[in-house]
Amino acid sequence: MEKIDCRGGHTQIGRVLEHVRKEAKRAKVDAFVFVGDAMEEKVDDLCAKAGELALLGVPAFMFQEGGDPIAERAFREIARLTGGAWCPFDSGAASQLRELLRAAAAFAAGGYRALADLSKRTGGAGAVKLLGQMR
Repeated sequence: MEKIDCRGGHTQIGRVLEHVRKEAKRAKVDAFVFVGDAMEEKVDDLCAKAGELALLGVPAFMFQEGGDPIAERAFREIARLTGGAWCPFDSGAASQLRELLRAAAAFAAGGYRALADLSKRTGGAGAVKLLGQMR
């Protein structure tokens, strides 16, 4: 991971997906993580970009803070299209997000097998949640 960037204003998920696509064309990208709480873009446009990522073999791990149903539908679909996973977490639960990020990192480093190993070794809720969706 190179950096974390948090911005106010309208969502820029399409921009993020486009950046990941460009990077994946330049060099192998094993996975990417998006953490957000809202979605204000056209879901069809986001799904088209997610489909391009799927063709490049880049799974999206979409972690949602809060319970916005519009964001949930979009995040779930992006994850599904790319072969990744969607997981919600509570805004006050840093430990939940830490578990999810740990699980996504395990997948990026070693694929499905590494994620399954993490789940067996630690029983971590994050790994279990991701495995449940990726099967």
